Amino acid sequence: MTFEFGARTIVEGATWHLNPGERIGLIGYNGTGKSTLLKVLVGQYSPSVGSVEKSRDTTIGYLHQDLLSFDTNSSITEVAMEAFEKVMALQREQHELEKLLETKEDEKLLNRYMDVLHEIEINDGFDIQYKAEEVLHGLGFTDADLGKPYKQFSGGWRMRVLLAKMILQSPDVLLLDEPTNHLDLPSIEWLERYLINYKGSVVIVSHDKFFLDRMVNRIVELYQKQLHMYIGNYSYYEQEKAIRIEMQKRAFENQQDYIRQQERFIERFKAKASKAAAAQSVQKLLDKVDRIEDTNLERPNMRINFSVGKEPGKVLVNLKNIKKSFGDLHILTNGNAEIERGDKIALIGANGKGKSTLLRIVGGNEPFNGGEREWGHNVVESFYAQHQLESLTMTNTVIDEMNGSGAGKTELEYRSLLGAFLFSGDDVEKKIKILSGGEKARVALAKTIVSKANFLILDEPTNHLDIHSVELLVQSLNKYEGTMILVSHDRYFISKAANKIWEIVDGEIKEFKGTYGEYVEWKERMANLQATSIKEQGSAVKEQALKNKEQAAKATPVATVPRVEINKDAQKEYQKQKKLFEKTEADMNAASDRKAKLEGQLADPDIYGDRNRFLKIEQEHVAANKDFAAAQKFYEEAFEKMMEMEG
Repeated sequence: MTFEFGARTIVEGATWHLNPGERIGLIGYNGTGKSTLLKVLVGQYSPSVGSVEKSRDTTIGYLHQDLLSFDTNSSITEVAMEAFEKVMALQREQHELEKLLETKEDEKLLNRYMDVLHEIEINDGFDIQYKAEEVLHGLGFTDADLGKPYKQFSGGWRMRVLLAKMILQSPDVLLLDEPTNHLDLPSIEWLERYLINYKGSVVIVSHDKFFLDRMVNRIVELYQKQLHMYIGNYSYYEQEKAIRIEMQKRAFENQQDYIRQQERFIERFKAKASKAAAAQSVQKLLDKVDRIEDTNLERPNMRINFSVGKEPGKVLVNLKNIKKSFGDLHILTNGNAEIERGDKIALIGANGKGKSTLLRIVGGNEPFNGGEREWGHNVVESFYAQHQLESLTMTNTVIDEMNGSGAGKTELEYRSLLGAFLFSGDDVEKKIKILSGGEKARVALAKTIVSKANFLILDEPTNHLDIHSVELLVQSLNKYEGTMILVSHDRYFISKAANKIWEIVDGEIKEFKGTYGEYVEWKERMANLQATSIKEQGSAVKEQALKNKEQAAKATPVATVPRVEINKDAQKEYQKQKKLFEKTEADMNAASDRKAKLEGQLADPDIYGDRNRFLKIEQEHVAANKDFAAAQKFYEEAFEKMMEMEG
């Protein structure tokens, strides 16, 4: 297949077979045509040469930016439920038949009504609202959001609704163009768990290296107008590509040695009559050699050295008892934190928790309801946020904007930096006013990181960058001698750039001193410890009861009493109560073991990949909690009654 977009060739002579169950990462530098290729696959564009073939029954779901033009007054749950088109049509017919049957008795109508109910049942039609709400919850929506109109939500949240609808449709092939751009970390993790067990094929375009490593089992790279296939995830692709380039380079050099030897032979003997025929034969063989091309890893490079103008004091920002609310929404109720010189902090958590708000408070750009925020000595900050692009001069060219940044770099250095931010050649001569929103954001980010600031504040800096540009940004930030706080959903970027993690929990700022990888390990350890402690709590009830009994026995003075006749009825009642106590004790221990086992399973991240299994275990866990509480109550009552009888 060959596809040309105007005078530009996107892909030439490509062959690609998409097999059932494959999870493919479609990668390439920005501007190579990945999104365009997805449109060819889905049939929006036709190949110039060749064809895209699929069976008649194959269904394709395609998530992309252009979907945001869709608008409706329907609730987000109703939009998501549109995925169940067949069931919705059956339900409409059901309601129409019910109205008709209210006014007249008709055997044919009744039979059709029963058939419709049966079809709804076999298509799980009575659970579609539950399924829609479950997926919307997974993508970050709250119960309060489910009934709100779709049109009230911003672009990123609308994209989540459309992603939920597409997931619920369960197409044979799912094409996702930068799905993580609109998701926070919990929602990305939920999507990973879902897609790992997705029965259809998935093709993902993403700049999130961490996401690709966890999600895909094959890489297709669009590089130099060709499709290059790799079996494995993104990390395997990186290693394999380096090996392929090295092997091709060696093959090229070996062939060049061979060609030079043959050319020397031809040159030496072509004029000698006795050797002329041999020289001609060698020349003919040489002309038929399939020449191997020299190769190098062609990709943009960035050599930018941050220069910090002033050295700040030990503490750059001090937050004391910060309170911040938006109406009834309380972001911070007791925010305390310090940012010290050399800190590189990643502020993580779900959307809606106030990450960007806290970032603006740190930068002095957001008022708050109470508490104190103090700047340290000699702090020179530079704030980057995608919506704060008004600082750009619209009449400037891109290179003029960089020259006016006051960073003191040469134009060559600015051009090198802009190349890493996907502005090459004549692109740097474009006016700011004609750039897209993403291009303006990249110029603003380039200006931010080239400044002489000793404190960088970055809000989602990796959006609109390809994987290699993210890596270049990480390398530069690691060399940066100043202090930094950032918000990002790119786990690879966070894991490489941050040495501290902040999270807003119950209105407070919780700090973890360590990398993102260490933070994830710590969270998993805490979850496992919590699961283990449940079992220990169950046995603690029994131990405490025995201690109470022993203490009561010690506190009661031992006295010699005259022998009396045993009350046989009372003894029988006591034995009966003792058996009941032993049974409740066994029931409580069994319930505790069952609960601990289920919580151990729920602590395993893999369980969330299988939706049906997760739901089953979650329901069993709720039931086990109730059983344990009831057994504990019966145990305590039986023990107290037995103590009374013994007394």
